[in-house]
Amino acid sequence: MTAADRHAALAAWLAAELPGHAFALAPASSDASFRRYFRVSLDREAHGARTLIAMDAPPPQEDCRPFVHVARLLAEAGVHAPRVLAQDLDRGFLLLTDLGGTTYLDELTARGSSDPVAAKPLYLDAIDALVRWQSATREGELPPYDRALLRRELDLFPDWYLAKHLGIALDGSQREALEGAFSLVLANNLAQPRVYVHRDYHSRNLMVASPNPGVLDFQDAVAGPVTYDLVSLLRDAYVAWDEEVQLDWAARYWERARRAGLPVDADFGAFWRDFEWMGVQRQLKVLGIFARLAHRDGKPGYLADMPRVMAYLRGACRRYHALEPLLRLVDAIEGRVPVTGHTF
Repeated sequence: MTAADRHAALAAWLAAELPGHAFALAPASSDASFRRYFRVSLDREAHGARTLIAMDAPPPQEDCRPFVHVARLLAEAGVHAPRVLAQDLDRGFLLLTDLGGTTYLDELTARGSSDPVAAKPLYLDAIDALVRWQSATREGELPPYDRALLRRELDLFPDWYLAKHLGIALDGSQREALEGAFSLVLANNLAQPRVYVHRDYHSRNLMVASPNPGVLDFQDAVAGPVTYDLVSLLRDAYVAWDEEVQLDWAARYWERARRAGLPVDADFGAFWRDFEWMGVQRQLKVLGIFARLAHRDGKPGYLADMPRVMAYLRGACRRYHALEPLLRLVDAIEGRVPVTGHTF
């Protein structure tokens, strides 16, 4: 079915779900998947609002069931997420409440994204919502963020960032260095306590809303490392904060998490180390994903965000002796040191 055919089918479905209402559809947002979102502007209120959101998630590329399930978990946790008002899971259509059109990134850009004082209320709201989300964790609700999934994500770095984006084939010592780093990072990640994990808890998926924030793009949620979503928030691929700001906001999360009884390390230094090592996994993954989006999916705009992600990766690797082989490999790849004649 073409995009035009799906648009017509979506409009017909909405007409049946909103009997007696005239409405107009306009693109609401786009993301890195096959999903499309439309704002439904109504002639009068339906479900208590004049605007709603329609999701078009074409099978077999997308499955709406995880979205519906996680939306319920978020609501039960007291987190502001879209409510599912109507659904056609077989065709991949959902009708949702509208959380507005201003993302955190939009608001940060309008305020001056380099100003942590202006941003602080937004981030404290996001931290409070994250603590509520993690505190609602129950066994068996979400798939595990297990070794296989973490490893598949790490493999995006050599497969897409190195091979496809940079055209680099690693030699034997380089592959050995990368495998050694992967093993160390995975050991740390898997040793961390497990909670609900959104997996993309960042400025493009957090909406300025009431109550704040509104949370989007949660359908890939899993049960995994306690530091993961905080890394997504504070080491965002789309906006960077100085390290002292990251430390301040991480400490505020850590204090709230401890008061809530979440399983964070009692020593903030150990918690911060886990945060940084979790970040290495995420940053390697994101570099691979951005390369794949550019080269496979025709979305080159993500390439502009790669330097920010690489800076996070290099910064963390510099601070831990065990990650020095990964830093040397990255430096060689980035041309900071000669590739030949180097021991990895």
